[in-house]
Amino acid sequence: MANTVLHKAATRGNADHGWLKSRHTFSFANYYDPERMHFGVLRVLNDDRVAGGKGFATHPHDNMEIVSIPLAGDLEHKDNMGNTTVIRHRDVQVMSAGTGVTHSEYNKNSDAEVRFLQIWMFPNKRNVQPRYDQITLDRKDRHNALQQILSPHQDDTGVWVHQNAWFHLGEFDEGVRTTYTLKDRSNGVYVFVIKGDLTINGNSLNERDGLGTWDVEALDITADSQGAEVLLMEVPMELR
Repeated sequence: MANTVLHKAATRGNADHGWLKSRHTFSFANYYDPERMHFGVLRVLNDDRVAGGKGFATHPHDNMEIVSIPLAGDLEHKDNMGNTTVIRHRDVQVMSAGTGVTHSEYNKNSDAEVRFLQIWMFPNKRNVQPRYDQITLDRKDRHNALQQILSPHQDDTGVWVHQNAWFHLGEFDEGVRTTYTLKDRSNGVYVFVIKGDLTINGNSLNERDGLGTWDVEALDITADSQGAEVLLMEVPMELR
């Protein structure tokens, strides 16, 4: 029998630092809820808005798979591996922090905010060599379909991570139905609604709502509004 946990958008943690406005699905920084520490290996899902010219100064990470999905604007990335890049809407960025990495992320523009999703997962291999990658996606591939953007495999579609995880993005016309079948039955799926309204396995979700489900083989997805956008994150439920 399927298990579910629903996180309505308004129940997320909230941080307003002036230059940074962030909503936290799971406990993060000064937001702590013992019932919302993680969903399986999914540790962080932050919905960030960064003011023009501002950003995150150089800081360290280790043993974490870090994924960034820009929703609007230009985000400039620099790290101690020698990477200096800009990620934009339709890009996906991944860092395997491994033995340790330092990086900064700044809004490249002074006159417009940047919005992006910041996602952390616990890895299935510790102390790996740090690495960085980013790709540009073709938005047409997610129109009324689920576009794979992340997997565990280097030779598969999208970026890859040190974890048995698959991420998909979809953008749907109103009334369109689709099915997502889990790659690994022992995994769960965390659904995050980027825009609009959807029904997932009978659960009505609105913009920025999250739904975690496990002990399930597939998700039945119906778009209840025009242009509904969704991110599916299939992840292992056991921390190892």
